[in-house]
Amino acid sequence: MNTDFDVCVIGSGAGGGPIAYALARAGYSVVVLEKGPWFTDQDYFKDELACCLRSVYTPDLREEQHVVELEDDEGNWNAQPTYGSGWNFWNGNCVGGSSNFMSGFFHRLKPVDFKLLSTFGPIEGANVADWPIAYEDLEPYYAKVEKEVGVSGRVVPHPHAEPRSTPGFPYPATSEHAIAGLIDGACERLGLHPIPTPRAILPHPAMGRGGCSYNGGYCGSTGCSTGAKGSSRVALLNRALATGRCEVQPRAMASRLIGDRRGRLVAAEYFGAAGESRRVGARVFVVACQAIETARLLLLSTGPRHPNGLANRTGLVGQNLLFAGGGAGSGRLLYSKFDPAGAEELRRFGTFINRALQDWYVIDDPALRPRQKGGTIDFVHVHPSPVVRASRQIRGTDGLIWGKPLKRKLEAHFREGPYVKIEAFCDWLPVPDCRVTLDPAVKDKWGLPVARIRTGLHVRNLQVGWYLASKGAEVLREMGAENVISFASGTPPTNLVAGTCRFGDDPATSVLDRDCRAHEVENLFVTDGSFMPTGGSVPYTWTIYANAFRVADRIIEQLGGVRSDSGFTEASK
Repeated sequence: MNTDFDVCVIGSGAGGGPIAYALARAGYSVVVLEKGPWFTDQDYFKDELACCLRSVYTPDLREEQHVVELEDDEGNWNAQPTYGSGWNFWNGNCVGGSSNFMSGFFHRLKPVDFKLLSTFGPIEGANVADWPIAYEDLEPYYAKVEKEVGVSGRVVPHPHAEPRSTPGFPYPATSEHAIAGLIDGACERLGLHPIPTPRAILPHPAMGRGGCSYNGGYCGSTGCSTGAKGSSRVALLNRALATGRCEVQPRAMASRLIGDRRGRLVAAEYFGAAGESRRVGARVFVVACQAIETARLLLLSTGPRHPNGLANRTGLVGQNLLFAGGGAGSGRLLYSKFDPAGAEELRRFGTFINRALQDWYVIDDPALRPRQKGGTIDFVHVHPSPVVRASRQIRGTDGLIWGKPLKRKLEAHFREGPYVKIEAFCDWLPVPDCRVTLDPAVKDKWGLPVARIRTGLHVRNLQVGWYLASKGAEVLREMGAENVISFASGTPPTNLVAGTCRFGDDPATSVLDRDCRAHEVENLFVTDGSFMPTGGSVPYTWTIYANAFRVADRIIEQLGGVRSDSGFTEASK
């Protein structure tokens, strides 16, 4: 069979970067198809207009949108195109994907996350399943990500600490704000165990990349101009390109995967930058477009052997969509409550709070029965975006305010003390009404049906989210914070998406096998967050990176092992 490349990777984020890097280093030719443009460090600015108020790094919703189904009070599902509603499920369509814009919280999953069904039993209304692999299978790859992507932090003991094969992180923790010490003191008084938050951010120059410039919390939603943030682009794809065996094609929109009469994939069809139709052949195809778009691509890839979509004989592609459950909250530390030296420390701008709690990763509390999975509480600065923050001040207790009252409110908001935000993460339980299908009417600029997203949720997401957020609020109050609030919401966070192609050992209940190879197609792998049966109680990126490195080893084995002329040795791992 004539092929253009050994491996074709569709998507260049956390699921695609490790594949391209590992396969190129092992001596194989790799092409990466990325729908978006190719930005570099010089293209990223801490610009609120770019990151948050305009679609600079994501598609124009007039050309590429989704359709979201929302449930009303009567139990009916109503469809809303996102161009009209303003929702945006795009998280960074460019080389490196959404990993360019992550905050870089890198918590590992824990052994319990791999066996939720076995540990806690079934949950009515939820399609909970154990993973086909264990924490021990993924742990060496978590360690690999620490080294290859660059993870900074400090390991401390706590009640739910996961086993590690290495004693610490390869890079010291990033510099910490004085608020971290206040959290430590409050937690000590409450009998809790705060942990430094590991981050995929280099604290100093390394691996040919710059160190953190400490710009005051602008990591989330914005790109990194120094290369300190461990995006797939700077940490892996740039190094894959340096091997001479990897090619990245930006503005290449994959539209269909094509199989032969035996069911093996032989080509990917895509639209080039000018809208022209192209095709590329490969021995192995890896889809890593993000869970929603991966499901969409497989459903679009129909053929004689796959009339309902690729790898979709059982109708499971697009099912079991996951977001991140949890809660949130905030409180304010007033300068006036501190002595002059303490207030001056609080005024310092730039460093990270870097504190989290996992004391309730498993909740065994009579107030919230039965014993169940809990989650992670992160303490962070409120995002510094001034336009968004100022816009939220225009309402008072009696409606809109303006003139001098608005000026005084803005002055108080920005000058009287810093806010501390709670971000609590728990499992978003998979339910039948959270899924991805193809919309029957709405199409994108290429004439392809867009993804239709149903956003159902399980009530336990809210219960656990409220519980965790309230625990975080207790810490804020113990610190002396004012105006403390906490809450949970059923609205899915659009930046944390998984599921839709879960892996498992039984082809009747899963799309992929334990190596993330499609049960029905021997040369198709899926390596973004789509593979996850459950999401755990932490952000997904580190686990996606780690699993993609694991799958890369399986693909190398399938292709015949490391090539002798690759220059890759065990010592270079």
